[in-house]
Amino acid sequence: MGTHEVFVCYASADELYRKQLEKHLSALKEQGWISLWHDGHLQPGTNTAETVDLYLEKARIILLLVSSDFLASDTCIQQMKQAWKRHQAGTAQAITIVVRPCDWQRLPISALQALPMDGTAISAWSSVDQACIFFT
Repeated sequence: MGTHEVFVCYASADELYRKQLEKHLSALKEQGWISLWHDGHLQPGTNTAETVDLYLEKARIILLLVSSDFLASDTCIQQMKQAWKRHQAGTAQAITIVVRPCDWQRLPISALQALPMDGTAISAWSSVDQACIFFT
């Protein structure tokens, strides 16, 4: 089994949740099962849109960290649309992760089984760690 490229799409306001999730996925990274990429890996002087598109296109797994800030971000919505298109084509697996309560059920991605546990937002859990256990 090779390494699966994982792209994380999130709003900057949800960086805390992205960092927590990344910690929980560290064992999979360490074992070489996944490599994780998000816009925090962008280097100064790179073409942001081009680089993000490159990693989004080569990802086998696309994590969508959904919140009201995600829904309000044109960039996140465009990335979500691309993820959904790739999911439907069978070229990637899109996974919806609800980090804060929002009206995500009106989006096409509502057809996907959301994490954690049926789309209960991570922020609604008593512990972010408890919510993230479902991802590993």
